[in-house]
Amino acid sequence: MKNRIKVYRAIHDLTQEALADKLQVTRQTINAIEKGKYDPSLELAFKLSQLFKVPIEELFVYEVKEPVQEK
Repeated sequence: MKNRIKVYRAIHDLTQEALADKLQVTRQTINAIEKGKYDPSLELAFKLSQLFKVPIEELFVYEVKEPVQEK
């Protein structure tokens, strides 16, 4: 899943470490999320949304790889 965490982190002048401290996660977690190697939990996604004061859809972009088949 693509995300805009790095952009919003820069807008708010936060380092990965500072953002991690605010969210009570590790800097490595923030780094992995920004690089798309890790999708955050729903709870962490909401925390990011609240911290940056933007909707979750503004932070995360879901890309459909295969259409869902109806049964």
